[in-house]
Amino acid sequence: MIPETMFSGLVSAGGVVHKVCENGLQVVVCSREEPLSHNLPKGTPEYGETLEQTACREVEEETGLKVEILDYIGFIEYDVLNGRVGGKALKRVYYFLMHPIGGDFSLHDKEFDVVQWISGSNIPSMLTYDNEVEIVQKGLSLVKRRPKGTS
Repeated sequence: MIPETMFSGLVSAGGVVHKVCENGLQVVVCSREEPLSHNLPKGTPEYGETLEQTACREVEEETGLKVEILDYIGFIEYDVLNGRVGGKALKRVYYFLMHPIGGDFSLHDKEFDVVQWISGSNIPSMLTYDNEVEIVQKGLSLVKRRPKGTS
């Protein structure tokens, strides 16, 4: 599912969780009030986890939703401050297209203040980071190409 690559930076995995509604596609967005940010759910692998397992676990923790992976979307990269080694480090986040199969937003952890469904058309003005907007758009284009009835 994921292209074989050697990467020596920091790694996370997450999901573009979507659902199909009468008025179009919706995507889960996790929001924090302080500092204000609107993000996709993602997180760091635990020892021995695959990226797919990490993505599903982190999405469930941060959103309260149980999810199923439908496809691999791609990855984004950005620099982060790395306290372990000092200075900056390159971080790569792998994203998967997902749909909910259970759970509820009321079960999300305390990392985010609000978890909600946002119309796909509102994602560009909602998400804090442009690279996450691009991942959502790529993921939703995969949804639109899927055969009807397969999410």
